[in-house]
Order: sequence, then structure tokens, then C-alpha cells
Amino acid sequence: MTAAAYVEDVLLVDRCLTGEPAATRELFRRHKSRVHACLFRVLGGNRDMDDLLQDAFLQVFQSLRGWRAEASLATWIDRVAVRVAYRYLSQKGRRVQTATLEDDDVASLDLVTEGPGARRQLARDGVKRLYAVLDQLSAASRLAFTLHEIDGRTISETAELVGSTVTATKLRVWRARKSVEAAAANDPVLREFLQPTADVIAFDSKEAP
Repeated sequence: MTAAAYVEDVLLVDRCLTGEPAATRELFRRHKSRVHACLFRVLGGNRDMDDLLQDAFLQVFQSLRGWRAEASLATWIDRVAVRVAYRYLSQKGRRVQTATLEDDDVASLDLVTEGPGARRQLARDGVKRLYAVLDQLSAASRLAFTLHEIDGRTISETAELVGSTVTATKLRVWRARKSVEAAAANDPVLREFLQPTADVIAFDSKEAP
């Protein structure tokens, strides 16, 4: 993060805290796509996504005075989004309300490449089956797995976002991977989707932490 970007964030937050509507709209515009992508990768196609996005930004604006500028504004907002996702997943009896995935939705997960119709169908089916497996995981394991394996964050970044240790985060990712691999062993579509040679999602075997 450059010094200029840091100063720009500070000034934008100050303007938001004074109640300037244009600043509030600008902050939402800058961060909406990234927050939506983060929530989507954690939760998959979800009927509650619009409500969750609104909830995340409501909490951002309500907590904005708590940003101490020790981390970038984007990182701080990501933490808020992760807390919203965790709370959603942790609600007693909650099952993620999935919606039908369109091609644009699948592409936004950054798991697939361009290809013919059969390729897109594999991606659509594979994503659906992957998230069905993730539905069976604990909220903490699902967050760690999706932030690291799908959102592409490092283990240390993931640990910081979820408020856990690196060791615990590694263990949760490893356990989640084992659950997905076990499901793929009995599901040819999911197995093909996860093969590194399929250019869909790199899912090479890794040793336990």
C-alpha cells in the first residue's frame, strides 16, 4: 500500500465520519465488488447475498470510528465481511440458501478458464458439488478453506482475517481439504473438477501441517 493510497483512505474515512453522503457512496463504490467477491467465494451462490452485502457495509459504517489505520482500510473491511460470513454460517440450524449459478457467477470464483459448453458445464456442476461438501464443514473450517484455497489468500493472511493462529488455520484448511478429497473419491464429477490438469482449481495433495 502506497503512502498516497494510505492518506487517501484516511481522508475518505474522515469525510465519512463527518456525515458527507458523497464520501459514503465513494467508499461503498470502491469496496463493493471486493466484499461481494469475498462473501461469494465463502458462501457460494446464495439467495441472501444482497442482504449479507448490505449487512457488511452497515457494520462497516457503524464501526468506522474503530478503524485505527494500523491496517489498510481494505483489509479492515475484509475482516468485517468475514465476520458477517462467519456469523451467517454459525447460526444454529443454518443451511446456506443456495441459488442457481450462472456462468458469470462461476467465473467470479476464479476457478475456471474459458472453454466450450462441456467445460462450462463441468465448472458449474463442480462448483455446485464442491459447495455441497463445504456445507457440511464447521464455519471455522469453511472460512479457512475458502479464503485460502478459493479466495487465494496466504495462510497468514487467512489467519489474520479469521482472528486465529497460523497453526490452527493450517489445520482447519488441511482437515477441510481431506473432507473434500474424500467426497471427490466417490464423485467422478467433483474429482475431475478438482484435478490440477483440468485448469479449474489446482488441488494437489498436500501433507498434513
